Amino acid sequence: MRIAVVDDNPMNITVVREILKRAGYTNVLQAASGSELFSLLGLNRQGREPEEEPGDDDHDIDLILLDMMMPGVDGITACAMIQESPRLKDIPIIMVTAIGDSKKLAEALDAGAIDYVTKPINRIELLARIRVALRLKEQKDWHKERDRRMREELQLAREVQLAALPQPVDDERIAIDAIFRPSEELSGDLYAWHRIDDNRYGVAVMDAMGHGISSSLACMFIASVLKEAMTKQSGAKRVIKELNRRSLQLQFADQLIQYYFTGLYMVVDLGAGTLEYVNAGHPPGMLIRSDGSIERFAQGGVAIGMFSEMPIEKHTLAIGPGDRIVLLTDGIYDLVGSDYAEDREASLTELLQPYGIHAPLQALEEALFSREQTEELQSDDRCLVVVDLK
Repeated sequence: MRIAVVDDNPMNITVVREILKRAGYTNVLQAASGSELFSLLGLNRQGREPEEEPGDDDHDIDLILLDMMMPGVDGITACAMIQESPRLKDIPIIMVTAIGDSKKLAEALDAGAIDYVTKPINRIELLARIRVALRLKEQKDWHKERDRRMREELQLAREVQLAALPQPVDDERIAIDAIFRPSEELSGDLYAWHRIDDNRYGVAVMDAMGHGISSSLACMFIASVLKEAMTKQSGAKRVIKELNRRSLQLQFADQLIQYYFTGLYMVVDLGAGTLEYVNAGHPPGMLIRSDGSIERFAQGGVAIGMFSEMPIEKHTLAIGPGDRIVLLTDGIYDLVGSDYAEDREASLTELLQPYGIHAPLQALEEALFSREQTEELQSDDRCLVVVDLK
């Protein structure tokens, strides 16, 4: 436990050191000015972080007893500068003052001090305030360490989630790729594709209810179910039916919580020149024809995981070489501006029309996300899958 005592009067430092020593706090550092305190904390003389960040072990202080009135950099100014450092701002600071001015004390607390003691120092009062401050510091350190571990675990989970996504397909007759931008470490959106046989490919886009860890875990569950269903079931209706059956198996202690998923699953048959799809409450896909015209998919039906008896309607479109199929999640709609469903679909159609099969995916991505750089848009997962029929 390291405590820094800062006072321009050597006698005051001696008194405080003796009080601390008798109470068992033997690792006491001292400074006669704000500048000397900055040196103890690894800051430069102006109270700023140096260009080369110091090692934390050399400047690890658990508590600062800071005299309010000092020549040069006074205690309030030093406290405010320490608060500007992310590395040091959680160190508790107790002001030591002979001033009874309530405005000055309020100013010190506003600058970041957590408490104060008055001179002449009362030993019992000082030690009680130190114990309280150190307990707060211990709690903050515990939360910081927990948050650090949580960030590491979230990063690992993100890497696992991204690793589960399929690799792009690019062969003689078809190319499949995706644009994927999670709003947080973990995403509630997913996409998948699977080669059923020489002529058929299954392609899916799904969106789990909500955001954050819970929705991403539900998303990982449905991703594993989807992979199995795409492998074992060939028809679009059968895949959606299986997803709904398995989604209803998710049980929660809180019966008011029910996770559901919107999704669009399609089977592209290159031999027959057809596209069969089922839309389960999901934004409709789009088919950019080789001549530049656009045909929108049918609007969605009931979301997956809502009801045990789910009405499923299959739709069929004719497709041919030069067509581009675009599937998306609702986060893409934020990029086109309108709050009204009809307007945003029309705006998205207008935006996508120039980006047929001959437009590289990067150009489409730049066109979509150009507004995100200049406007504050509501954060949401954004996913767009492109299937090119060569």
